[in-house]
Amino acid sequence: MSVLVTGAAGFIGSHLCRRLIDSGSRVIGLDNLDPFYDPAIKRKNLGDLLNDKRFTFVVGDIRDSSCVESILDKSRPNVVAHLAAKAGVRPSIEDPVGYVDVNLNGTAVLLKAAQQYDVDRFIFASSSSVYGNNPKVPFSETDAVDHPISPYAATKKGGELLCHTYSHLYGMNITCLRFFTVYGPCQRPDLAIHKFARLIEVGKPIPVYGDGSMERDFTYIDDILDGVMAAIEKCSGYAIYNLGESRSIRLDELIGEIEKALNKKAVCNFLPMQPGDVLRTCADLTRARQDLGYRPKTELRQGLAKFVNWMRQESME
Repeated sequence: MSVLVTGAAGFIGSHLCRRLIDSGSRVIGLDNLDPFYDPAIKRKNLGDLLNDKRFTFVVGDIRDSSCVESILDKSRPNVVAHLAAKAGVRPSIEDPVGYVDVNLNGTAVLLKAAQQYDVDRFIFASSSSVYGNNPKVPFSETDAVDHPISPYAATKKGGELLCHTYSHLYGMNITCLRFFTVYGPCQRPDLAIHKFARLIEVGKPIPVYGDGSMERDFTYIDDILDGVMAAIEKCSGYAIYNLGESRSIRLDELIGEIEKALNKKAVCNFLPMQPGDVLRTCADLTRARQDLGYRPKTELRQGLAKFVNWMRQESME
């Protein structure tokens, strides 16, 4: 199997490339090394992949139709796993036009090219943020998602709609995966677990937005990869699946678990809630269990221990 992975140098993308290669696939990785965070971190994420003959890395932009079409023309992948996006809820409020440009126009370019080159399966990385402040918990794929509260969330909902349109018009097999707060080794440095752990490790205050009651469904990277691989294998027609852990934890409880993993106390700097932040996320996994056989195995305490071990090894290099 040949797979084009967009956002290949990112957190989830680089892990997915390795999982695909380990499963026997040939992988083409596309990434523009956006400076949202240090591109050197992204190149480090790729690491040994760059020396693997089964992996080809292309620096390019998903909005560049000539680049995308050239890749598909040369490699003829069976699957496109589209993970590339401008990420982050809060930054999207500062740059809504940029987020729409990359996340919607880029997705449209990829879908058009995938249709033209008869790509068999298309996987779109969506987000739990599409649910907004849904009062119904847990969140189900059948819930209405018409009230996103950030430009980032709106672009992910828009991406799902573009995918549905292409599936309807051209009979494309497309699966949209709503990721719930993914963490683990190589996690983006701006995300809560990574940021908190590094600050607590060196005795600096951590920024806590709100009173600590905000809840998130944290999902370990290995479990997410299990879901993505199953979605690739079973992609047929148009479908949407939640990929989460299915249990929410309060922010103050998360900080307590990070303290235990580090064996250090946090100094908390409480700040006002930020615009665009949802109050709670929790995934209903009924559909993913039934159709994909998705069953997350990594509990938060176990996942945090693995993350801290990776972080400390990184600091020694």
